[in-house]
Amino acid sequence: MNRLQPGVITKINTSGGDYKMMDNLGQFQKACTKYGVPDVDLFQAVDLWDGKDIAGVTRTIFALGRTCYKHPEWRGPWLGPRPAEENRREFSEETLRAGEAIIGLQAGQNKGATQAGQSFGATRKILLGK
Repeated sequence: MNRLQPGVITKINTSGGDYKMMDNLGQFQKACTKYGVPDVDLFQAVDLWDGKDIAGVTRTIFALGRTCYKHPEWRGPWLGPRPAEENRREFSEETLRAGEAIIGLQAGQNKGATQAGQSFGATRKILLGK
């Protein structure tokens, strides 16, 4: 995180036991939030610590990679696809009304559709006992 945003994490614990190492994870998560990663994309520290949800940790790293696109000062490599940007369009009333008269293919049509030739497997055989 200090490579992406210098100075965002002031102290990295290198010793001191489990509590200090968990504190490092908490600092990383806070730094991610400050950088712009949405809260919903952050993993839970215990999931990484206990190895329960490594996929969640991976999702956080990809979310961080997507967030890097929003920071033009970042000159390093990118991770994942560029997030979509809004492409707002304005249509005139005339254009909107013209679209009301068109029935798209999504509305469906059954022109020429029949059930001829459909086969759903063998017929059921019922044997009667004597």
